[in-house]
Amino acid sequence: MKIRIDEILKEKGKTRYWLYIQLGLSYQNFKRIVENQTTSIKFENLKAICDILECTPNDLFEEYHGK
Repeated sequence: MKIRIDEILKEKGKTRYWLYIQLGLSYQNFKRIVENQTTSIKFENLKAICDILECTPNDLFEEYHGK
């Protein structure tokens, strides 16, 4: 699975920094999530991202067939 945060931010005319401030996560954790460098996301963070971006978990993820 690949997270589509950057694409959604672009569609909404928002920046990573804007989302980072809204979420209140540590920068390290935020960067790992946005750059697909994490193996898990807490449900509370997933819900917060969806609420802030006004999207569903289905909108956030896409199937990724890379190496």
